[in-house]
Amino acid sequence: MAVHRERGWWEEYRGTLPQGLLDIAELEWHADRLRTAQTVHLPGLLHTEDYARAVFGAVLPPLSRLEVELRVTHRIQRQQVFERYEPLDYLGYIHEAALRMQFGGRKVTHDQLVRLIEASERDHITLRVISVERGAFPGAGHALLYAHGVVPQLDTVQLDSAHQPEFMHSEAQLHKCQAHLDWMDEAALSPKDSRDFIHNIARQL
Repeated sequence: MAVHRERGWWEEYRGTLPQGLLDIAELEWHADRLRTAQTVHLPGLLHTEDYARAVFGAVLPPLSRLEVELRVTHRIQRQQVFERYEPLDYLGYIHEAALRMQFGGRKVTHDQLVRLIEASERDHITLRVISVERGAFPGAGHALLYAHGVVPQLDTVQLDSAHQPEFMHSEAQLHKCQAHLDWMDEAALSPKDSRDFIHNIARQL
């Protein structure tokens, strides 16, 4: 973003995956830090292969096996942001509903929840759960990714849609999304309580 010009790993997928997926990978790679909010799916950057495969397998119209596998491989490669010399600072808010959705069945979901617990123990990854007991909350219908740039003018928000990712950059849009995330910060469980919460759901599977 602004200063990076090297050819990214995502370029190998150009022409085989939708442009929006490549844009997300590039946005994550160059972000200074990320904040996300998930209400149905669990955070894409922390998916296991089987969970990602179940998510892409539920797309309509159905994707071919090759299209699914390309998307799974690309999604797993996005996790490189946590393995580089300076790992990405990540904060994810997860609604309880997303934790209980069984994409791929009980075992796949259980393994995915264990993956979240393990990830949350890393210094640069923080996960916080919003309980259903909190009731209504702003932005409930959207998965939200807020990428903080190296300077505020490069901040970008990405929203999921049924057709393709939507990117927003205007000051008003960014302010609204910041307000949603600030609300979640007040409403969510602490990182430790969130880890225990996820563990208790995993034990039920």
